[in-house]
Amino acid sequence: MFEFGRDLRRLFDGHQADQDLGWLEVVDVDVLRGEARRQTIDAGRATCARPVQAWLLASALWREHTRRSGAADSLQHARLTALDGRKAARSNDERAEAVMALAETMVLSFDLYGGPDSLNRALSLIDGLKDHATRPGLKSRLTALHARIRARQVRSPAGDSLQAMAFLDQAVHELSRRPGLLLDTLKLDRAALTLTFGIERRDARLLDQAGRELRDLVDTCPAERRPLTRARALALCGAGLAALAGLADNAEALEQGRALFDAAADQFTADHSPMDWAAVTLARAAALPGAACLVEGGPSEILGGLTRSRTVLGLALADAVVEGGVMKAETQGDILALDRLAARLRSRLAMDRPRPVAWAVDQIGLARIALAKARLLDKSAGPVRLVLVEAAAAARDEGADLIADRADHLLRQVAD
Repeated sequence: MFEFGRDLRRLFDGHQADQDLGWLEVVDVDVLRGEARRQTIDAGRATCARPVQAWLLASALWREHTRRSGAADSLQHARLTALDGRKAARSNDERAEAVMALAETMVLSFDLYGGPDSLNRALSLIDGLKDHATRPGLKSRLTALHARIRARQVRSPAGDSLQAMAFLDQAVHELSRRPGLLLDTLKLDRAALTLTFGIERRDARLLDQAGRELRDLVDTCPAERRPLTRARALALCGAGLAALAGLADNAEALEQGRALFDAAADQFTADHSPMDWAAVTLARAAALPGAACLVEGGPSEILGGLTRSRTVLGLALADAVVEGGVMKAETQGDILALDRLAARLRSRLAMDRPRPVAWAVDQIGLARIALAKARLLDKSAGPVRLVLVEAAAAARDEGADLIADRADHLLRQVAD
């Protein structure tokens, strides 16, 4: 990993906003925050030679820090620096770049918190920008951003999966001669979508296509330069194999999936990218039997910070912690412990007026407790099926499939 010093500063200096920032993956998340602050200060100086590029680089650094830490204040910094870049813009291309940075911040907000309105606002911002941009590279980046938004809109009930795949194919084609972080990000989005379709439809051709693209990403993203992209590709491979193993009841494929998840976790440490650690941990727990309580062994400081962030990943981790607490209390026959857990969740529901995703997570937790008490006391758990159906629907409406899948998984365990 890089150390903070002259070599690191040299990498950040210059016209990095025009270059691939994939090398940021090897920079520690705390160092990244420090450099984002420094870049923001430098962009605001009256002596800054290229203020637009400086503001846009600051926004890119804040977005990367947000993506890896889940910090809400960093997301706000990313938005504000993008707005400063738009204010400083003098040409159509500069204005287009700044508006794209603002739209990318909204896409990141959706990834973190859900909420289809963020994607709709991002689309309205970039609508028509291609008519004003003159640089070919900028037009390709606009195509890529449009495709990434469409791919995320597939999660909504009105999403068009075939249209989203067509946009991704076009964007990958346009950027094929510009290898780097953006192209790899598009390929990951396309592989994830293809994998989902392949599993849902049991289509061997789609599964093979996704597998080939993910293997290519693993091969072209070495651990010493692109650990996070490599880990994300490995985790997707693991999730795909585990899903296929479940469909075919194949123990060998399940073991291969386990090995791929372990390889993904070995690419980086939890403090280097807390959000990636959470994503790999939760994906492994969801895909592999007996791995549901893996979060108990996670770093307590990182786990606490993520659960307090109230991102979708943080909320899923919070539910995993509740799940572990319920399992422990049920094993010990501790009804009082279950009641204390339920009281804490009800208190949060009463006081916080939570967002739909947070509401859904608390409902899932209360359903877990009701089911455990019903088993201990040999009585009815009440209308938990209805609660879980509503929780899954609320999460899906917000684009939080990770939470909806947790509700569906628990629902399948409830007797009719």
